[in-house]
Amino acid sequence: MRLVYVCEEEERDVGSRQAPGSCPNCGGKVQAVEVEGTGRFCYLPVCFRIKRKYVCTLCSKRLVLYSHAIM
Repeated sequence: MRLVYVCEEEERDVGSRQAPGSCPNCGGKVQAVEVEGTGRFCYLPVCFRIKRKYVCTLCSKRLVLYSHAIM
């Protein structure tokens, strides 16, 4: 059986701004980067979405937010 990779996703930065808080690793400022993603199947656009990623400006580490629900 032969499997050919025909799906791809392109990402490009749309904009960025300073986010509240600080990096837990180094204490640097956090930057929110909005990324526009386009999924393609056989070079045809299938889906379009905008994601927000958080990055430390000092150590360049990607930060992940966890929300804790209090009941």
